[in-house]
Amino acid sequence: MKPSAILLISCPDQKGEVAAIADFVFRHGGNILHADEHADEESGLFLMRVEFDPKDFDIDLSHFNSAQFNPGQMAHSSSTQTGLSEFAEQFEPIATKFQMKWRLALSSYRQRAIIFVSKYDHCLVDLLYRQKSGELACDIALIISNHPDNQPIADFYKIPYEVVSVTKDNKGAAEAKIQSLIDQHRPDFMVLARYMQILSNDFVNRYPRRIINIHHSFLPAFVGARPYHQAFERGVKLIGATSHYVTEVLDDGPIIEQDVVRVSHRDTAEDLIRKGRDLEKVVLSRAVRWHVENRVLVYGNKTVVF
Repeated sequence: MKPSAILLISCPDQKGEVAAIADFVFRHGGNILHADEHADEESGLFLMRVEFDPKDFDIDLSHFNSAQFNPGQMAHSSSTQTGLSEFAEQFEPIATKFQMKWRLALSSYRQRAIIFVSKYDHCLVDLLYRQKSGELACDIALIISNHPDNQPIADFYKIPYEVVSVTKDNKGAAEAKIQSLIDQHRPDFMVLARYMQILSNDFVNRYPRRIINIHHSFLPAFVGARPYHQAFERGVKLIGATSHYVTEVLDDGPIIEQDVVRVSHRDTAEDLIRKGRDLEKVVLSRAVRWHVENRVLVYGNKTVVF
């Protein structure tokens, strides 16, 4: 696919916003490839994703070396972003007029990820395969685990693997070690691929909307541990999986993707676990793909996925 620029916007809903954005792209030589929008009546909020061809754009974005650009903040990059600064300056009158929060991303930038995993390997293997095959346009810099079990999988895909043991007595030290690994590898986002540890609020708050989790339940039902056993005991007819951004509240962050499968009275708890694992892989991979393609806009505790 040809390189594109992606502009994501949220602002109060009012007349003229789409026209102003389209006119801005046109006046600067861009060609809009895709435009998606949503007006949330309850909150009065307008959200939009505009993807355009920057080949003839009169603001040079070719040296944009970051996952995304927010006005006033250079995200994850120490290089000089002259083109992006010029974009912000040129776009500022429109942003101010319509009270826009916005960010800009380039499809050519490959985001860096760290995957966290415990013993269950199905989500990890699925993500690594999809990344290797080109389905996930990102780079996996490191795998962190609290168990050594998945080292052979990491070795097969030639990805560094760090074991950070976590016990009830060393959680602070373990998290400090994890933080040092993050500082070393500088990921754009992280994925909890069945990482069976609860991260501290301090840790989570350092990375808002940058930690993606898979929960083996159709949230908000059956939060916490052993959700398939909870579902079995309740006699549900559908089980599901949920991928969401991690927040301070356990299993309560903005939901990116969910899916379900039908079960029956003949299914055991082990059958539910087996069927659920298939769902978990698909749901997590979709969420990661949509994140790296800059398709997710968060507002409140909700998301819009364009």
